[in-house]
Amino acid sequence: MSLIEVSNLSKIYADDGVETPALQGVSFSIDAGEFVAIMGPSGSGKSTLLHILGFLDRQSSGTYRFDGKSIDEYGEEGLAEVRNHAFGFVFQSFNLLARASVLENVKLPLLYSGVPERDWNRIAEVAIEQVGLSHRTNYVPSQLSGGERQRVAIARALVLQPKVIFADEPTGNLDSKSGRTIMEILQHLNEAEGHTVILITHETYTAEHAARIIHIIDGTVASDERVAHRHRADDGFIK
Repeated sequence: MSLIEVSNLSKIYADDGVETPALQGVSFSIDAGEFVAIMGPSGSGKSTLLHILGFLDRQSSGTYRFDGKSIDEYGEEGLAEVRNHAFGFVFQSFNLLARASVLENVKLPLLYSGVPERDWNRIAEVAIEQVGLSHRTNYVPSQLSGGERQRVAIARALVLQPKVIFADEPTGNLDSKSGRTIMEILQHLNEAEGHTVILITHETYTAEHAARIIHIIDGTVASDERVAHRHRADDGFIK
């Protein structure tokens, strides 16, 4: 059974009686442990698709099953539970608290997790170590480079060991070197640690760190193919 199953998914936005289709008849499945890039130009519907997959929005029609259960079977509390514990999100803009330290930012998901407070620092420190930032634990975001800020965002996404990491244009605000490092970290988390990663991007080079690329054009799946020449992670990427 696939971890994610999407069948004939459509999303229509209505504004003052005008309907605008964002997704039309999208179907695919993703197995646990895959690294899949959803690629397309601006306005193609890829971010709308991520919002639905991440339980941040609902489809207008069609079905979405996560871990064998339809999104329509979850109540609001159930949706929040999955979103908070099974999903980790990494966004282009980092979304870090400016006055909070690296450790405090990474601990944020633990506040509502049910994990005993005495364990928060230890768990957050493990996630920070996974992205190579143990030497920056007490820094605030203004003391970090853009690439380091995105590493903090990845550590925050990892802290509850989610089933899926959603990365929405994670290299969009970074220079090429920092962007490569972020992609290598995500690839390492997938290959070495088994995390399912779903990447949203418009860049071919970034997408080719994934093992599979789903191309979205005008709200439909234009192609769904394995990556023939995948970029490989450097085992010494964390510096």
